[in-house]
Amino acid sequence: MSPAAIDRVFERRLSAFINAGQPQLLQGGRKGVEKESLRVTPQGRLAGTPHPRALGSALTDEHITTDYSEALIELVTPAFTHSWELLQYLLDLHQFVYRHLGDELLWATSMPCAIDRDEDIPLAEYGRSHIGRMKTIYRNGLGLRYGRMMQAISGVHFNYSFPRPLWEAWAAVRGSRAHDAQFISSCYFDLLRNYRRHGWLVLYLFGVSPVVCKSFLRGREVQLQDFGPGTAYEPYATSLRMSDVGYRNRNQAGLLVSVNSLEEYVRDLQRAISTPHPPYEALGVKVNGEYRQLNAHILQIENEYYSFIRPKRVARSGERPTKALRRAGVEYVEVRALDVSAFDPVGVNQNKLRFLEAFLALCLMKESAPIGDSEQRTLDENHLTVARRGREPGLALWRDGQTIPMRRWARELLDSMVGICEILDRGEAARPYSQALADQVAKVEDVTLTPSARLMADLTAGESFFDLALRMSATHKSYFLDLYPPNDERLREFAQEAEESLAAQQAIEASDRGTFEEYLARYFAD
Repeated sequence: MSPAAIDRVFERRLSAFINAGQPQLLQGGRKGVEKESLRVTPQGRLAGTPHPRALGSALTDEHITTDYSEALIELVTPAFTHSWELLQYLLDLHQFVYRHLGDELLWATSMPCAIDRDEDIPLAEYGRSHIGRMKTIYRNGLGLRYGRMMQAISGVHFNYSFPRPLWEAWAAVRGSRAHDAQFISSCYFDLLRNYRRHGWLVLYLFGVSPVVCKSFLRGREVQLQDFGPGTAYEPYATSLRMSDVGYRNRNQAGLLVSVNSLEEYVRDLQRAISTPHPPYEALGVKVNGEYRQLNAHILQIENEYYSFIRPKRVARSGERPTKALRRAGVEYVEVRALDVSAFDPVGVNQNKLRFLEAFLALCLMKESAPIGDSEQRTLDENHLTVARRGREPGLALWRDGQTIPMRRWARELLDSMVGICEILDRGEAARPYSQALADQVAKVEDVTLTPSARLMADLTAGESFFDLALRMSATHKSYFLDLYPPNDERLREFAQEAEESLAAQQAIEASDRGTFEEYLARYFAD
């Protein structure tokens, strides 16, 4: 089907949805954020201190935890229907964390700095329980497979689910008699395929990692250009984090996971977590009585597979992600392509979240044919091209076997979002979604407005990337500590959660039965 024909399908669907009489059903989707930040010293070195006890247990606290490293804090918001509520909660989390960091800072950018060696990055520790031990061993395996430096990269993940009442109306538009879990999952996989096709736009609009510290490149084969003392860059890059410099590592380059259906997605991930991989076998699983990795398979667990977007369902205790999906279908999607923004104290802003909400609606509503292996390789190449060269004048991408100017394609996508933003704006005099869209249109027309170009403009003033990131980190700390009046009720709530999480970890450790090997066998049992 030609692009024009596909657009007509989208236009018919959108018109039918509006004419059904309840377009406001698109409003009120639930959204949450997971934001990662490295803890660093006032001098910008990676913190060697444990996760502060006052922040609770990283194993059991729902809102303050750690990711790969003991020094990599992850802040998790609940799901909200309004982005301002979400951002207020994220701001309160930052305030609470900073009150317990002493003189340490949260690093303000995605790409880490001033880390000399992989072994200087401490693995996250989760206590003596079987699940806690499994989490740390998994992280050790990641370090062996990909290097710890890559795991020290930070990001912002946007979690989104469409409003439940939407699905009945959308089923009518699609001519489906059912709007059950199977239908909903199928629609989310329509979205996933279209995000793979069009998600490069997110890298162009919001990527803010065009430079790295040279320390990040130590011992690696990646070639970047010199940008003064301690800094390397790609002249037109938008998001080196999302390129082969960052997460797009060669180890997973040959791993193809289909998003043509829930069944194929689960099948491919199950195959990857059960298929031995000779290079990982050579590393060893249990050496001299100590686990080096959970297993020697292509993936240790499903979450090792890195993708720009994931289908998700909240899992039960001890339940694997693929089992949760098979049990009840897709509940929400997790967009993983956002860099931490040094220009926003909490790393993200309302305009970005509103745009993403509308963009995901576009990906849901557009025609979404299955993706073959050949098309998937082309789509991967488009993402990599925009990550490494997205601001390059005259840049072209591949679409349907032909090249198309990136800016023209971007304009087409943004034009398609006008009607969606009007629906999301209903009842709002300020038209916030339309304004968020207009801001992104301006970035396509003027590349200097992109966050990656803004960051490069700041660097041309003579600062190194390290100095700029350290300065912004200190500025953000002052911002949070100086906020007045603080939300005392919520800060007390976080303190209470921290105390309860410490008790919960102790309870898990006291309740463990059997050996660790038996625990692993149960976890991986099909």
